[in-house]
Amino acid sequence: MGALGVGIAWRPELDLTVERLPGVDFAEVVAENLRPDRLPESLVLLRKRGLPVLPHAVSLSLGGAAPVEMKRVAHLAALAEALEAPLVSDHVCFVRAGGLDSGHLLPVPRTREALDVLVANVREAQKALPVPLALENIAALLDWPDAELTEAQFLTELTERTGCLLLVDVANLYANARNLGSDPERLLDELPLERLAYVHIAGGVERDGVYHDTHAHPILPEVLELLEELAARTDPPGVLLERDDDFPTDDELAAELAAIRAVVTPP
Repeated sequence: MGALGVGIAWRPELDLTVERLPGVDFAEVVAENLRPDRLPESLVLLRKRGLPVLPHAVSLSLGGAAPVEMKRVAHLAALAEALEAPLVSDHVCFVRAGGLDSGHLLPVPRTREALDVLVANVREAQKALPVPLALENIAALLDWPDAELTEAQFLTELTERTGCLLLVDVANLYANARNLGSDPERLLDELPLERLAYVHIAGGVERDGVYHDTHAHPILPEVLELLEELAARTDPPGVLLERDDDFPTDDELAAELAAIRAVVTPP
């Protein structure tokens, strides 16, 4: 296990839980939910303890055709400085188009043209950020037609052209395998894992034949197996458990963190 260790997504509903949970080495916050000048006391306490706290954005829309909204980047930058974060992150996606906000992370078409737009937007954001930027693969319910690149080729070229890091979400890999028929192990073979910043893992559930990455259910054994596959290919710098709803007991969360640590820590 790398420098970050095993972490958990900080949420207001989990503030006291995160403070007292054993086995938490770092935390992650949703950037849009915080003000840099008014950090929650729980996060201040975690920082005083020396735990890294990483801002994770959901609204930069770096894969969109519209210009990057630099006020959003500035907010992320200010939060990174307030938290003394070693890096920040967002997603390989877009969330806005034609003046409308989707409310969801939408996949970027894997075409040369779309990649050029994404690369330009990432470079623009990086200029305003004080720390490295990592970008996460998303769970998608559709795949755009006429792809010119595989997902691995797309992400590899993105990292090569921008110098960005990768935030690999193994739960999203599993969701895409279930819903789109992709091959997650082959993707892990082909991704530039030397650019890995850290890893996300979360639970989900199947409804009406569609797997939903809910962040509100326990981690499936199959998703832990994908984490094990990743760990067999590289030593992940960190693995973070995401939980956004239907929060379980402290003991249940501690058990999930212990299960994650058991997978990624050599015997």
